[in-house]
Amino acid sequence: MLRALETRPGAEAPPPADSVTLAYDDRYRRRAVLTTDAGEQVLLDLAEAAELGAADVLMLEDGRAIAIHPAREALTEVRAAAGTPLARLAWHIGNRHTPCAVDGDRLLIRRDHVLEDMLVRLGARLAPVDAPFTPEGGAYGHGRTHGHHHGHTAHDDPNAHIPARLG
Repeated sequence: MLRALETRPGAEAPPPADSVTLAYDDRYRRRAVLTTDAGEQVLLDLAEAAELGAADVLMLEDGRAIAIHPAREALTEVRAAAGTPLARLAWHIGNRHTPCAVDGDRLLIRRDHVLEDMLVRLGARLAPVDAPFTPEGGAYGHGRTHGHHHGHTAHDDPNAHIPARLG
């Protein structure tokens, strides 16, 4: 079985010889056996866990490139009803550390009946869709949006996340 030892932006790689279609949860990996769309098994063997982006390729040890495609997933399309700002809906989704794709005048989230109920109460119009899920990156535009862990005192102190000023 050939190994994929690195990812590279597609623009900096040879034309792909094959592709692999992966769901959102499967596009953040360090090591896994992947099956390409043509049926070949490849061992993903990266030095550290990485986001496998839709514009990236996996480089096999024999020099071939494998394109990465996001799989279609069961999602909820979130649109703002009249008089409801889409930014307000996006804020409430982000406040729950939920991965969210911003796509023009709509947001895409994974189906979740609790979030869906909250969003309807806030003035959202929802529709089920099947689409590739490529949510926004982390706080600085890269990486995954993950929930974070801190003690309860951070929630009690409104300035807990503000770094101290250097004198």
